[in-house]
Amino acid sequence: MSIPYLDVKPEVAQAIAQGKPVVALESTIISHGMPYPQNVETALKVEEIIRANGAIPATIAILGGRLKAGLTPEEIEYLGKQGQKVTKASRRDLSVLVAQGADGATTVATTMMIAHMAGIKLFATGGIGGVHRGAETTMDISADLEELGQTDVMVVCAGAKAILDLKLTLEYLETKGVPVLGYQTEELPAFYTRTSGLKVDYRVDSPEMLAKVLKTQHDLGLHGGILVTNPIPEAYSMDAQAINAVIDQAIAEAEAKGIHGKETTPFLLAKVKEITGGDSLEANIQLVFNNAKLAAQTAAAYAKL
Repeated sequence: MSIPYLDVKPEVAQAIAQGKPVVALESTIISHGMPYPQNVETALKVEEIIRANGAIPATIAILGGRLKAGLTPEEIEYLGKQGQKVTKASRRDLSVLVAQGADGATTVATTMMIAHMAGIKLFATGGIGGVHRGAETTMDISADLEELGQTDVMVVCAGAKAILDLKLTLEYLETKGVPVLGYQTEELPAFYTRTSGLKVDYRVDSPEMLAKVLKTQHDLGLHGGILVTNPIPEAYSMDAQAINAVIDQAIAEAEAKGIHGKETTPFLLAKVKEITGGDSLEANIQLVFNNAKLAAQTAAAYAKL
């Protein structure tokens, strides 16, 4: 079925048609997650890691009003240079940006949507959005969680971003019927750190079993995403107490400045990076590499089923 406004990179389209492994990647991390040129270098390295582990990368974005499943190196460079001038695009932004012929960097939610339109079943990211701290009064809950509840894509991440209320995020995912799997762990990783003190639904120990779970979900006709939480490599895991103190400081500053909505996460991540002297950025890069590797291995295992 032809979907209007969707451009699938020929290499990606061929792989999908032949049942070969493909992994989707988001573009908000390029435009809003890191400074240039580190953002471009990281994005290209992630694509390399996916290829090295037997899959085809498909970085996703909106360029000139077209939904892009698979970017060229030149398009990644463009996004990296434009940086925060590019709209951070969630579900509510999609139709407007396309109608206006504008650019958009895709969040977890929109990357899932466009990946699903293109027929891509696996997606690697850093961390998902979730329920923000204080959401019982602000109602600040990421659209990522809604998308996980309804879109048939497996998302490999390092848990929800540590700036969030992780307990409420897990509760919300349970309400939406989203299975939360821990890769070689029973505990929910917390983005910068390997542990959070919270339990995942199931522990899964191999890419082959992750692939089998994904195929079984499809065979059963069940709709919605599957969340795979993959702890940051031990060498880059930050001290939980120290990082939580930094996050508390960043949140207090955001509240004092009246920052809310889609601006919250980029502000908090930038502030955490500033306070930690860049250590959090290096941790962020390494966990994305780690997730890309696992997603590619899972996609390769899925293609054999």
